Amino acid sequence: MKRQHFYMIGLAVVLSVAVNLGIQTLFSKGDSKFYVESSDSHLLPANYLQKGAVNQDITNSRETAITRTVRKVSPAVVGINVTEIREYRDPFFSFFDDPFFRDDPFFRRFFGDRTYKQEVHSLGSGFIISPDGYIVTNDHVAGNAKKIVVTLTNGERYDAEIVGSDPQSDICLLKINGKNLPYVVLGNSDDVIIGEWVIALGNPFGLFDINNKPTVTVGVVSSVDLTLQPVNNRYYRKMIQTDAPINGGNSGGPLVNSLGEVIGMNTLIYTGNTYSSGNIGIGFAIPINKIKKVIEELKKNSKIDRDFWTGLSIQNLDERIAKYYGLKSTKGVVVTQVQPGSPADKAKIEVGDVILEVEGEPINDENDIKSIFNEFRTGQTITLKVLHNDKIVERKMKLEKR
Repeated sequence: MKRQHFYMIGLAVVLSVAVNLGIQTLFSKGDSKFYVESSDSHLLPANYLQKGAVNQDITNSRETAITRTVRKVSPAVVGINVTEIREYRDPFFSFFDDPFFRDDPFFRRFFGDRTYKQEVHSLGSGFIISPDGYIVTNDHVAGNAKKIVVTLTNGERYDAEIVGSDPQSDICLLKINGKNLPYVVLGNSDDVIIGEWVIALGNPFGLFDINNKPTVTVGVVSSVDLTLQPVNNRYYRKMIQTDAPINGGNSGGPLVNSLGEVIGMNTLIYTGNTYSSGNIGIGFAIPINKIKKVIEELKKNSKIDRDFWTGLSIQNLDERIAKYYGLKSTKGVVVTQVQPGSPADKAKIEVGDVILEVEGEPINDENDIKSIFNEFRTGQTITLKVLHNDKIVERKMKLEKR
């Protein structure tokens, strides 16, 4: 009996070891049909924790510099709804613009000037630059507005007032009565890298009003330092070009780098022809460094002081004139008139001189020099590089008040 009892105990031990080894072998295969017991006593697949880790990795991989930037900047982007009063003239009565009719009291009595006023509603974008409610947008968006309503991403609406606006640079500064508002970080547009990722945020086609969220488009910096032709006496110098899609209503919105810094303000698009108003991959933004300077002046004076004169009359060079002066290109402008006693006269600039540079910037044509002069202020002294009597000389000219 004792020997049988001993054998039975030994057999139980062997069976116990075998069972434990078998279970470990089965679960080590990781097959999902085998289950383990979780801490909350529910049966879960053996590879459950592994799947959770993979899903977490996928979620983390979706987080990029772009998504983080959008999340950071979006709360400071606003939609702008504008009401303007525009004056129109009935084209049927345009013949009365002739002085014979316009100055005749009979016709003025019965026909008047035949102009009428109408409310026009438009929209655009903007971005908050300080927690107390300063907002930057384009002058062509809000500069002539009678009423401005700003919508934030939380759905709050504010009436905005114009602190100051500058049509020439197309920059407008607004103010709303808010506190602790989200605001953007202004970057350095001199450090922009061609080819780097950029994000354009704004209110194209009024979509912001649907869900109080800006629309996001992504692209790269295509080029920098581009001077464009003036548009309605607005001068666009050293613009940032991007292929991030910009459409109607995006004007005034921020162009942001992957660090979440605003490097420019979306302003213009190139459509390629007069029949399309959509984006074809060429958009332009005003550099933020220029915006910084303008808005500081607008805060102080509500306008930019350009009430100066030069006394210069100029014209573009053509191949014939360039050949006469022995120039290899038609870049530059030739002086055709200098008013006596003017700043140009005092700077010893003469008729026939060719202006090649202003403040170190090459002059291509008449529009170029006008655009450059738009950057200066009354009382400033500037340096011009001039071809005078076959010699290149420098002239100092003070921009005196008109």
